Amino acid sequence: MTFNVRAIAAGAVAVCLASAVSAKAEDLVFTLTNGTSSVLTEFYTSPTGVDNWEADVLGRDVLNPGESATVTISDGRSVCNYDMRFEFTEDSDLTTTTDTQNLCDLGDYTIHE
Repeated sequence: MTFNVRAIAAGAVAVCLASAVSAKAEDLVFTLTNGTSSVLTEFYTSPTGVDNWEADVLGRDVLNPGESATVTISDGRSVCNYDMRFEFTEDSDLTTTTDTQNLCDLGDYTIHE
């Protein structure tokens, strides 16, 4: 019995590509806790390396001191590293804060002063 190595290799590559294309990006879910004494008014995320921030995750909501909220990022991307930007009320002593995290491994995140 003779095997065509090129045909077998091409078939293996096709199966791998089909699996990769059919793989669906999973939603990234974590609990965000405001561990500061200020009201968190805006929270932005963006995949690391993207020049612009995505829409404000909180929308019209705010996160008061000590409060937590479940954050779901369902942007269809299959990346884990995201930049995060936190903004507080104007009367707060806190300035805009940024951080970068692997959201695939993150179960919860607390922002501190």
